[in-house]
Amino acid sequence: MISGGYVKVTKRFTFEMAHALRCHDGPCAHIHGHSYVLDVTVVGVPKQEADHPKDGMVIDFAQLKKLVQGAVIDHYDHALVLHEKERDQAIPGHGMFGRTRFTSWQPTCEELLLDIVERVRKALPDPGMLHAVRLQETATSWAEWGRV
Repeated sequence: MISGGYVKVTKRFTFEMAHALRCHDGPCAHIHGHSYVLDVTVVGVPKQEADHPKDGMVIDFAQLKKLVQGAVIDHYDHALVLHEKERDQAIPGHGMFGRTRFTSWQPTCEELLLDIVERVRKALPDPGMLHAVRLQETATSWAEWGRV
């Protein structure tokens, strides 16, 4: 055992999601999809309890996977995300729109990231553990949230 301090632990997730940006002045105004890469980083002091099943861990990767899966991935994977003012554009009752998520905010990468941050905070055993979240929308574009 090495005596140390705080350790950052990161887990990567992927999901597929479509969206359209309301009133946007470019091609993103049209429904299109992305293969998102989500990195969630928590910080803490590794547990120091000999013979405890989580000894040496800030958080078990399996636990982090389960909580992000439930709070974020299950909600957004293979969904269409639109601003609530576009609700009349969807075809009611049509199965193709069954995973449409309407939001009060513009579904940009930045706003989606902030929603994910809140979802993960609520799911963590200690919301203060959340250190950073990075949401990559394309191979060359992403948004990041983090504590200073």
